[in-house]
Amino acid sequence: MTRSGWRQWTAKRCRRIGLLVLALLVCVYSGVAVYHTIKPLPDGLNAAMPSRSDGEVRFLADYTWLDEEGRRQMDHEIFDRILALIDGAERLIVLDMFLFNDFAGASDDADLRPLSAEVADALIQRKEQRPDMPVILITDPINTLYGGIENDHLQRLEAAGVDVIVTRLTALRDSNPIWSGLWRLCCQWFGNSPGGWLPNPVGDEPVPMRSILALLNFKANHRKTLFADTPAGWIGLVTSGNPHDASSAHGNIAVEFSGQAALDLLATERAVARFSRPELDWPEPDQPLAAAEEEPVPANASDTRVQVLTEEAVLEGILTLLERSRAGESVDLAIFYLSQRDTVEALLAAHQRGVRVRVLMDPNEGAFGREKAGVPNQPVAHELHQAGIPVRWCNTRGEQCHSKFILHRGNDGRGEFIAGSANFTRRNLDNYNLETSVSVRAALDAPVMEEAAGYFDGRWHNRPGQEFSLPYSEYEEESRLRYWQYRFMEATGLSTF
Repeated sequence: MTRSGWRQWTAKRCRRIGLLVLALLVCVYSGVAVYHTIKPLPDGLNAAMPSRSDGEVRFLADYTWLDEEGRRQMDHEIFDRILALIDGAERLIVLDMFLFNDFAGASDDADLRPLSAEVADALIQRKEQRPDMPVILITDPINTLYGGIENDHLQRLEAAGVDVIVTRLTALRDSNPIWSGLWRLCCQWFGNSPGGWLPNPVGDEPVPMRSILALLNFKANHRKTLFADTPAGWIGLVTSGNPHDASSAHGNIAVEFSGQAALDLLATERAVARFSRPELDWPEPDQPLAAAEEEPVPANASDTRVQVLTEEAVLEGILTLLERSRAGESVDLAIFYLSQRDTVEALLAAHQRGVRVRVLMDPNEGAFGREKAGVPNQPVAHELHQAGIPVRWCNTRGEQCHSKFILHRGNDGRGEFIAGSANFTRRNLDNYNLETSVSVRAALDAPVMEEAAGYFDGRWHNRPGQEFSLPYSEYEEESRLRYWQYRFMEATGLSTF
């Protein structure tokens, strides 16, 4: 073989080897990306607990509005109640909160409240008063930028003897497989540590590159729950609010409940502790006498029933609620993010059946001082509006309309609402994030149902001197490009919603 022929043969062989190696890498990357979007969930997730009727139920809301002079006003009760429950606990506190920090906003701003410090101080004080009582905080690694900065509140809690569980997100499925497939192969092994040089996307302190690479997975323990004891028994609380200073002006909702449903809530939190910190000696409270299985509800029943739902079980509850609605009945939705396609299509189908559907949405114009492009709510709102569904916008001024709430009022005198942490998006409802919501079913004249209905109606219609919402035309968005941008972001996971 001539020297020229040898060079050609060698070059051709190198190209073949290179293509083979590239194909192998693509196969490995694709396999990792696909597997981690469909892999089995940790035990205890995606839970639809039995429907319970042995406890009391209470609806709570944080209202934010503009007065007649255009000034922001607030009437908030959720974290006052959370602090009271922490202060009165004698046997056990388990708090699971997504955001637990004072990033992205100064707590000394006129309308902001230092919620993270208040909740941390309350937990520390109660632990000091009851040193033998287990106090457990479950939270998301976003609060340390995935190990890239220090969180003084979490450090103080640990020093006081509170068990702080940082959720192990790698055990969850990947909502952004295009990036996460690569990250799992190349980047997760480097760990993280405080100190960096890159701009912080949620605060002021510089962060390392490893924090940004982890952030791009767009996944979270997004739950917001409290379990504690009171003299009347065990109490569970599920909310859309965070103990986060920059979120303290947001409008939010919460549901407080007692009885077996509260213990169901505790069981769903134990599932997170089990895969995040398996060595923890998890407390086992006494079980009250209660039916183990859900009993059918007669059509004329007057009792109030509570069901704890997590992850995709929340979606199933929403779709069941919508499918159950009939002509002449009503469905009302107050939501921070709406993009999950099954939910959007179920709303459209209910409207076509003659259900009176109303949707109150955050305009998605801003978040913590940063401008946003109105995605996904504005293109989704256009789709609903075109179909004839009435849409109004929350009249936000820097804060967010942060509720995740849907209410059905039936012709039979009964209703149901679902409320909690889960936005109505693919990431929140399709078994990617950790989420907790509750379904409450009751007679329409039950106090909890009247409170929930009054919450929506007051914000939809506004009240004298209280402007909660604006007409659809205020943020109308007809761009087809923006619509397909939302659809692409929703389908691929290349988004923060």
